[in-house]
Amino acid sequence: MISAYSGTAVRAAEKPLLEAGDGPELMQRAAYGLYAVCARELLRRRGSLYGSRVTVLAGAGNNGGDALYAGARLAGRGAAATAVLTADSAHPQALAAFRAQGGRVIPLASAAEEAVRTCADSDVVIDGVLGTGGRGGLRGPAARLAQELNGRTAPTGRGPLMIACDLPSGVDADTGQADGEHFTADVTVTFGALKTGLMAGPGAVAAGRIEPVDIGLGTPPGPRVQRLETADVAQLLPVPRKNDHKYTRGVLGIAAGSATYPGAAVLATGAALATGVGMVRYLGPESVCRLINAAHPEVVCSSGTVPPAHVQAWLAGPGAGTDEEQRRRAVDAMASGLPAVIDADAISSVERGLGPQVILTPHAGELAALLSRLSDTVSRDLIEGDPLRYARQAAELTGATVLLKGWATITAAPTGETYSQADATPWLAAAGSGDTLSGILGALLATDRDSRDAGTPPPPGHYAAFAAAAASIHGRAGSLAAQAGPVSPSALPASVRAVIAELLTARGGMKQPGKHRSGKG
Repeated sequence: MISAYSGTAVRAAEKPLLEAGDGPELMQRAAYGLYAVCARELLRRRGSLYGSRVTVLAGAGNNGGDALYAGARLAGRGAAATAVLTADSAHPQALAAFRAQGGRVIPLASAAEEAVRTCADSDVVIDGVLGTGGRGGLRGPAARLAQELNGRTAPTGRGPLMIACDLPSGVDADTGQADGEHFTADVTVTFGALKTGLMAGPGAVAAGRIEPVDIGLGTPPGPRVQRLETADVAQLLPVPRKNDHKYTRGVLGIAAGSATYPGAAVLATGAALATGVGMVRYLGPESVCRLINAAHPEVVCSSGTVPPAHVQAWLAGPGAGTDEEQRRRAVDAMASGLPAVIDADAISSVERGLGPQVILTPHAGELAALLSRLSDTVSRDLIEGDPLRYARQAAELTGATVLLKGWATITAAPTGETYSQADATPWLAAAGSGDTLSGILGALLATDRDSRDAGTPPPPGHYAAFAAAAASIHGRAGSLAAQAGPVSPSALPASVRAVIAELLTARGGMKQPGKHRSGKG
């Protein structure tokens, strides 16, 4: 499990060490960690540090000092290093160390065009302009430099590798907001603890790959944002027992699709089956029943209602459109007391007073409509800029668990537990992708036998963890499918099965073919 903390909390953890006079040592630890990542990336990129070209963007604070010390170490290994000073001053000792290793220094204010050319011709650019205390976007010449560089970095194949020092400058360390211009990194080397701003909203997009460096801060105080890793997701997957049958493995009820949008139901049921549920009961129009049975003959279909159905969890909403019977089924699913995934059109029927076993799965537009109906008006842009705030607000307002879809998918429990998963590929931004996510999540809830067998309410954040696991599986499946080209949601179930098999193998719950022992013969 990865944990991230606000920049405010990390600074609070630093404070007693700084007051004890340990600031220079902390800076050297951070600078060495940054140097080590830069050196590794340069070796990977060009095979040698000697003769490489490195540019350090150095602000006036300690973040600029970290970057300058790292640049000095690289210069000592034979790199041609240039420091672009983005403020009127720089960390004096770090700047002196940089110059002592032969580093060249140019001021951004009076040499902006030269700075752009130098950065563009570099192998690596280190962003040390602003640190965790920065608020608001970049301004002045630094903002214009960011505009120039963000279109030239390594993913385009035409420019330098951008490595951020602690976090991309212009990103809020607490929230991930980026109010104005900011740098976009390929790699972010973050010190002491991951910052929540690297795991949400624009900050998650700007961070690139995150490389944490331990500088001896310990665990910061206050709430955290967590990210499930492979072992965490694997532990939440069901493994059938020898005495199981289809009902004990878990039955998922699905009320999705309509005459207008029948495909959503087919996609959701396919994803649920691929995740490993024991049985799927579908409720909906007869025309959709016929489509589902043509694609998935094992699904039990009817046009019945929610209350008499025997299931362990519900999924309602995908493709429901304006179908009144499907809307009624969604309302009944929320009132059933069972775990329920409420997606897409069903979110318009959400009211206050739900429980954490109800998981809402909106995108930013759907969440904006929900919050504007139940509370104050909020726009989609505001939610996309600060998803942590608004996912938590929606969870608190409704009492439900909220999974807010995005590049980094945020899951918030009404009790405060929060997860961020960024396992996906941009190829998943396609119609029907959310239907497959809801099917995966519904299946995980239906097969959550430990919660059913316990006889007591699950611990706080229990359902948020399952929602985060579903987002991870969905993202991993999309990334796997994208290896063969553009992703079609209708083809995702095969990748979901492959991801589930990998996770179960990692857990020890599935034997790989050919791995059994055989007797001598």
